Formats: sequence, C-alpha cells, structure tokens
Amino acid sequence: MSIKDVAAEAGVSVATVSRALNDRPSVSPEARARVLAAVEALGYRPNVVARSLRTDQTRTLGLVISDVLNPYFTELARSVEEQARELGYSVIIGNADERPELQDHHIRTLLDRRIDGLLVSPADGGSPLVYDAACAGGPMVFVDRWIPDLDVPVIRADGRAAVRDLVAHLYRLGHRRLAIIAGPATTTTGRERIDAFRAALATYGLACPDAYVEHGDFQAVSGRRATERFLAMPEPPEVIFAADNLMALGALDAIRAQGLRVPDDIALAAFDDIPWFVHTDPPITAIAQPTGELGRAAVHALVDRIEGRSPQSVTLQARLIVRRSCGEAPTGQRSDT
Repeated sequence: MSIKDVAAEAGVSVATVSRALNDRPSVSPEARARVLAAVEALGYRPNVVARSLRTDQTRTLGLVISDVLNPYFTELARSVEEQARELGYSVIIGNADERPELQDHHIRTLLDRRIDGLLVSPADGGSPLVYDAACAGGPMVFVDRWIPDLDVPVIRADGRAAVRDLVAHLYRLGHRRLAIIAGPATTTTGRERIDAFRAALATYGLACPDAYVEHGDFQAVSGRRATERFLAMPEPPEVIFAADNLMALGALDAIRAQGLRVPDDIALAAFDDIPWFVHTDPPITAIAQPTGELGRAAVHALVDRIEGRSPQSVTLQARLIVRRSCGEAPTGQRSDT
C-alpha cells in the first residue's frame, strides 16, 4: 500500500496526504479527516526509510552501554528507551561488554545507520572513534561515564558525598581497616570512586595502604579474586567496599566460600545499588545512583542537541542506603532492609 493509494481513496493529491500525515497547518480539517479515514481503511503505514531520506532524520537514537548484564545499565537503558519513546524516538542499543573494541564496533554501526544522535557510556577514556565522532559535530551525549577533554554534554551522578557518608557510617560502627575493590583506572567512574574513598578515609585519619586496594573490571569474577586476596592477608580488612554491584556480588561469593559471614566476620558495602541487594543475606549497604533520572536527562539533552538547542551537562547526587551488611546501624540512621 502506497501514499498514492491513500490519495486515491481520500480523493486528494499525494501532496495533500503528505502534508496531512506530517500535521502541516495548510491542510483543511475536512481533507485531513478524509486522509486519516483512508489511512485507517487501507491499513497504510508510512515508509520510514523513505521519510528519513526526505527529512534527513530517522527519529532513532543510539545507546552504547558498558555492560547490558549489569543491572544498573539495564535499568539505565530502560529509562532511556521509555523517555525516547515519549518524545517520538526509537532506540538501538549496543552492548560494549566493557570492551573498547566492541564499543567502537557498535558506534561505527550506529553511525552507518544514520541515527539522529548518540548516547555513550565509554568503556575507556581514549577511544579514537569516540573522539572522531564527537569532533565531527554529530549530536552526542555522555551518560554515567565520560571523556573529560571532549566538549560533549555529560549526564552523570556525583557519588563523592555518598562515599563520604559511607565511610562516616563505617567509622561510627567502629571499623578502621577499610579496603576497596576499585574499578578500572581508565574509566572516569573508576578513578572518581577510589579518589573519593581515599579522601574520606583521610578525613578520619585512616590510612589507605596499597595492600587494601585491588583493581577489578566491574565484573563479578574480579570482585571474587580481589576478595580472596584480601582474606588471605595476615591482617585482613574489616570492611570491603566494592566500587560496583557485580564486584560486590563476587566479593560476597568469596566470603561465603571460605565459610565466613557478613557482617560478623567481615563487612561489605557496594557502589550502585540494585534490587538484589535487598534480598541477599544480609541485605547489602549500597550507594544508589538516580538511574531513572539519569536516563531521562540524557535523552532530553540529546534531543535538545538534535533539535538545535544547547543542552547543559547535568550532575545528580547519589545517596547512601544503609542495610545490615556492615553491622547494626546507629539509632536514627536511615536504613532499608
């Protein structure tokens, strides 16, 4: 079924059908009603590819996320898709699986598909393709992670205050030997979280020796291996802070595999709260990012760029959710068990 068939059914010109379907004001109400009735009767669907060639727009956004198996990024992708749909856009998602080369493959593929704009959570800080795409001037927005020296809007959460709140909470509970499983130093979030942790420890006069710092890759296996090394030390830490939810689950597996209990034998906390943490035994203290808000803000910023407006970077605040994995919370402190 073509637009010519709709025009014949409605008794109007092809140009009138086109104007009516594009909601142009030059079409009379009577003609518009006849066109819509013909569309309904014939079951006509506009050719999206042909329309994109005429308008130079596909009404499609690309989203390249770091790891679709990470519940945080799954929720982020869902909020992006929902907000884009509300604004009349579709979303094509590429999963980088924390691999820069796979990230670049998805970016190249999406650009070849003539998407209108691109949302990226970079898997590392030095992808030449991301640099090239940004410098080419096409609409792009970073979400969650970013590349600092690129002039691209960034939609992110600031977790530094929440990390300070976490260390304060641990200090009140009497913990003094605190270890961290940090993320990759090549990512902005990996660097920011360990820097915030060290700064918070310094506030209380606590050391952060190299022995209490392990670097993972935001995957559960790396959290398990780092925890095994911590537990094998002559003086293990009293607390393990995993800078990512999957690394925290790996840490929990390693603790249980050695017959130890949280928090009786060792405390555990995580960055990036996920629904599973409420159901673990015990529920895990975690820093929660406003994931849904991040996704919605990222879409609005990208659509602003696509439609010729000047978006601003947005920084939202993460928050600490205290549960039982670090010990009983002091009276009156927020808890979510």
